[in-house]
Amino acid sequence: MSAADRLATAEAMIAAYNAQDADTYVTFMTDDACEAGYRGAVVREGREGTRAGLKAMFADFPENRVEIVGRTAFADYVVLHERVTRGVKTGDTEVTPGFDVMAVYSFEGEKVSRVEFIR
Repeated sequence: MSAADRLATAEAMIAAYNAQDADTYVTFMTDDACEAGYRGAVVREGREGTRAGLKAMFADFPENRVEIVGRTAFADYVVLHERVTRGVKTGDTEVTPGFDVMAVYSFEGEKVSRVEFIR
């Protein structure tokens, strides 16, 4: 898989995320993929754990979106500088502030096996 293909995969994941389509998002992942803090604890484990976790987050933050600020691919990795905005949390009247994150997508073949967030 080329660097351009890996970048396209990560960008397709963000498009699915922005559409709040957890089902499509996880199709780009290996069965045992996870999302974690950088060098830290796993926050969503496995394809099904990621799907369930995203669906719960999308229910809490229906206006959640990611803008890709920067991107690079190297070896079996893609690094995206992501700007996350949450909008208003369901049931709340306060706006939840956005934040920036570096997301490191690790690939095994054509699928993402791990996403680590540096925040």
